[in-house]
Amino acid sequence: MPDDKTKPGGQDRSRINVNEDYELRDWSKKFSVSPDQLKAAVKAVGTSASAVEQHLKQSKNS
Repeated sequence: MPDDKTKPGGQDRSRINVNEDYELRDWSKKFSVSPDQLKAAVKAVGTSASAVEQHLKQSKNS
């Protein structure tokens, strides 16, 4: 289901949609990773922002 851009917030803040350029840019900046790294993390653990963050932290510590 596509984002409803008239209703920001809520669940959108807990999910990452790498198919939206602005989300890819913003989440990449938040986690200090490249867009490709973010896409790989989403592919590995799903779209949950907290799961992606955890995955990226583990990857940096490895």
